[in-house]
Amino acid sequence: MSVQPFVGGWLELIVGPMFSGKSEELIRRVTRALIARQQVQVFKPAIDTRYDTVAVASHNGRKLEAVAIRDEAELRCRLLPGVQVVAIDEGQFLSEELVTLALTLADAGKRVIVAGLDLDFRGEPFGPIPRLMAHAEMVDKLTAICLSCGAAATRTQRLIGGHPAHYDDPVILVGAAESYEPRCRACHTVLRRERAVPLFEVV
Repeated sequence: MSVQPFVGGWLELIVGPMFSGKSEELIRRVTRALIARQQVQVFKPAIDTRYDTVAVASHNGRKLEAVAIRDEAELRCRLLPGVQVVAIDEGQFLSEELVTLALTLADAGKRVIVAGLDLDFRGEPFGPIPRLMAHAEMVDKLTAICLSCGAAATRTQRLIGGHPAHYDDPVILVGAAESYEPRCRACHTVLRRERAVPLFEVV
C-alpha cells in the first residue's frame, strides 16, 4: 500500500481472527508512516496487557510504543496537535464511540488505522469493528491457519480447559494461545444450552 492512497483523511481497517497478523500489519503501516516522517500516534486499550502495557505487540514479538487508553474520551484528550496518522490496535475492546471519533478524525484530514477482531469467540460481530468496516475507505480482512484442519481460519475459538467455551460466557476475556486458537468455519465450535423443542430436525 502506498503512503497516501486517498486525498485528505481516511479510515482503514485491519481485521481477522486472532493470530492472523493484524498487529503485525498495523506495526508495518505505522513504521512506513514514520519512515515518511509523518507525525504518528499509536493507541491501545488499557485492558490489553498480554504482552506489554505501553506497546502494541504482535504474537511473534514485534513491538511498537503506544499510549494505553481507558476509553475514547482519553484518546481524544491525548491526541497531539498536528498528528497526521492515528493508529489504534485491538479496537474491538473500545465502545461504539470509537466510530464517531474515527470518522471525526478522518473528516479532519487524519489517516486513521484501526486493527481488531471483526468477530467474537461466538462468531458474531464484535464491538465497533463492523460499523467501522462499513465506513472505511479500505478494509483488509486477514486469515490465520485453522489449528484443527489447516484451512484458512476466519474465526477465533475460545478454549476453557481445552474445551470449547459456552455461548453465554463473557464476550471479553483477554488472553492468547492459552485461551484461543484460530479456526475455520467448519471447525469453529460454540457450546449452547439444549433447546427444549428442537427448531428443526435433520432427515
